[in-house]
Amino acid sequence: MADTPDLIERLDRILPQTQCGQCGYSGCRPYAQALARGEADIDRCPPGGDAGARALAQVLGVAAKPFDRSRGAHTPAQVALIVEDACIGCTKCIQACPVDAIVGGPKHMHTVLESPCTGCGLCVPACPVDCIVMVPPLV
Repeated sequence: MADTPDLIERLDRILPQTQCGQCGYSGCRPYAQALARGEADIDRCPPGGDAGARALAQVLGVAAKPFDRSRGAHTPAQVALIVEDACIGCTKCIQACPVDAIVGGPKHMHTVLESPCTGCGLCVPACPVDCIVMVPPLV
């Protein structure tokens, strides 16, 4: 298949949009671009799981295979939650969030906006006081 904007868009729509980087790319769109160019394999997305790998294979016209478990586990949808009493306002979680889903100011408690949160979990290791947990979304 040719590396076209339409193909990239189709592949990007299949990806879960977590922007987690577990695939080795900086986000879902760069991974879709690499897939379209034939530079990446379909099995690199743990959040998409086996179903996502199958869908990518179908669009690309290649053999399906399970996702690479060495890149991480497939987990149900999650969002970050900041335990407010423990937050010290360091802003490290804000800096780690690839979708700007965390708001707050220096030395003030932060909060996560659930709708833009993709559940990538990149804020969890960034927090020096371990006040961020991943939970199922409310909806």
